Amino acid sequence: MEKRAAVVRDGDGLVMVVVGGFPDDMDYQSGFGNHFSSEAIAGALPRGQNSPLICPFGLYAEQISGTSFTSPRKLNQRSWLYRIKPSVTHEPFRPRSPTHKKLVSEFDRSNTVANPTQLRWKPVDIPTSPTDFIDGLYTICGAGSSFLRHGYAIHMYTANKSMDNCAFCDADGDFLVVPQQGRLWITTECGRLEVSPGEIAVLPQGFRFVVDLPDGPSRGYVAEVFGTHFQLPDLGPIGANGLAASRDFLVPTAWFEEGPRPGFTIVQKFGGELFNAQQDFSPFNVVAWHGNYVPYKYDLSKFCPYNTVLVDHGDPSINTGVALLDFVIFPPRWLVAEHTFRPPYYHRNCMSEFMGLIYGGYEAKADGFLPGGASLHSCMTPHGPDTKTYEATIARGNEAGPQKITDTMAFMFESCLMPRTCPWALDSPFRDRDYYQCWIGLKSHFSCEKTNCKSTDLQNELKENECQSHHG
Repeated sequence: MEKRAAVVRDGDGLVMVVVGGFPDDMDYQSGFGNHFSSEAIAGALPRGQNSPLICPFGLYAEQISGTSFTSPRKLNQRSWLYRIKPSVTHEPFRPRSPTHKKLVSEFDRSNTVANPTQLRWKPVDIPTSPTDFIDGLYTICGAGSSFLRHGYAIHMYTANKSMDNCAFCDADGDFLVVPQQGRLWITTECGRLEVSPGEIAVLPQGFRFVVDLPDGPSRGYVAEVFGTHFQLPDLGPIGANGLAASRDFLVPTAWFEEGPRPGFTIVQKFGGELFNAQQDFSPFNVVAWHGNYVPYKYDLSKFCPYNTVLVDHGDPSINTGVALLDFVIFPPRWLVAEHTFRPPYYHRNCMSEFMGLIYGGYEAKADGFLPGGASLHSCMTPHGPDTKTYEATIARGNEAGPQKITDTMAFMFESCLMPRTCPWALDSPFRDRDYYQCWIGLKSHFSCEKTNCKSTDLQNELKENECQSHHG
């Protein structure tokens, strides 16, 4: 990756001149929804108040609010940032040129298509021309509107270069980033996150960030929600423990850049359109901060799944709920149910399901669903295991012993809103137009002979009983 020069200080006050990468032992805070605090220089956080007349070290106090001021305390999200220069110090926003034509935040007939067909895409090739995270981001489907503060968008990205002298800011909603190929070094106003395939990162609405690619070519998925924020589902009858533990979520510690950055560009996504604003300093000049509105990451291998231990296949709602957008994973786990069809059952669902695969295979699809690919099964569209998976499963019979699914990580973005699909996704050369064929081979196994009867004999018996009832 290319290096960028700046004067920076870490939490020990050490001064460095070149920023070329992240340290091997990144320091994080842990928790979900906590009130965190962090300072890169001791004493940089004001004591006893949020906005003193003069902040320590001559810093500016700036609040970023993720909810309305009057939201209930348990839902209220905001953080105070203490920075060298305030973020307002920039030139006016102007439409970015050339225009990014594949980002959508308002889904209607004018820009997207309603399509109930089962859809699947093969992994998209990494571009050959220089492409960073912003230019490599494109929308697949979604519903609602960022202007109306309700809805979601599902994007994918392919990139081969780090962002250079610019930062991205999403004014439309929160990003949940799922890298599939290549690590991401994400610098935010609260500090730095290293996110590897098998981990996720959430970048809340309004935060400015940079994505560097230490491994070169990168590919992944992004879920964006409008008007709300991601939260952990209640555990209900599961109890106090299980699923994703709050302690496993990691939040960055304060880290900042100091010094001039001529021509630095803030790229802001607003209503699905991109706008540029110039400034002469890095936005990552926050020396200290405190609050509960923060970027964070999570290692998916920490997830503690739950499933049935006797018969039948548990509903996926044991791991999630009915929401604007759920993030669901299918991690390594044991299958032990007796006399049970263990793969996910055939289903029509009031929810719509977008699936991706980070690595390995997916238990319900023997062929065609590849790491970096995706599928979309919309509301009430039938879906389920393909022919090979079904036949292989019933061939094992009822005596199949416990089986552990290993070396896999699939996931799902699931929504109660019906998605509209972008035309470039439907017309993509990577769309698997033969996807439906994976079910065409499912044959009828029905036979009355298995119950020692024939349908014609049964019909004659019914007619005879009917005659006897008429004539007494």
